Amino acid sequence: MAKKSKNVEGQYVRKETFWLATLLALAVGFFGGVMFAIFKSDNVAVPGQRQAQVPQTPAPDPGRLNMIAALEKETRDNPANAKAWIELGNSYFDAGQNEKSIQAYRQALDIDPNNANVWTDMGVMYRRSGNPQEALKSFDKAIEVDPKHEVSRMNKGIVLLHDMNDMDGAIKAWEDLLSVNPVATAPNGQSIDQMIQQMKKQPQGPAQ
Repeated sequence: MAKKSKNVEGQYVRKETFWLATLLALAVGFFGGVMFAIFKSDNVAVPGQRQAQVPQTPAPDPGRLNMIAALEKETRDNPANAKAWIELGNSYFDAGQNEKSIQAYRQALDIDPNNANVWTDMGVMYRRSGNPQEALKSFDKAIEVDPKHEVSRMNKGIVLLHDMNDMDGAIKAWEDLLSVNPVATAPNGQSIDQMIQQMKKQPQGPAQ
């Protein structure tokens, strides 16, 4: 399994839940006049390049494959085991198997629809699969079941800005984040409030 990270709410969630959150550094860098190429995403254009490189599917790992096989068996034998479906979705997530990950998360959410972290991880996978509209729906559902869920609010803003070219929507998403946590910060340490103020000073136009 992937390492756990401590999120802004103080709860332990999957490290990959922050996959979209790392893109916030890209937004901050762009609006601050500096582009951090290390934070390229699947479909975000970078100056000097036509398109950012698409992350390659991780090479098969015997240990991960064994875990996937064991979890697949567990979910067949005990289809009501939400935890097993979540772990299977996480394993598919780590293996870069987007559609299978989404399907496993769907099964888990059919059993326990109030898990905001799973809604968020599924949103990340939808975005990685090139479906930002479904990603936004997933983040909105995470917010619905847990209004204080910060990562989903942050990721929602990123998708609105970079995939939907909706700067106003992104600002609104991050202002809502500040209503939950007034001292929320981006992954690079910059305050969300400061980032929003920088964005508001930019000329209106499509996000790059």
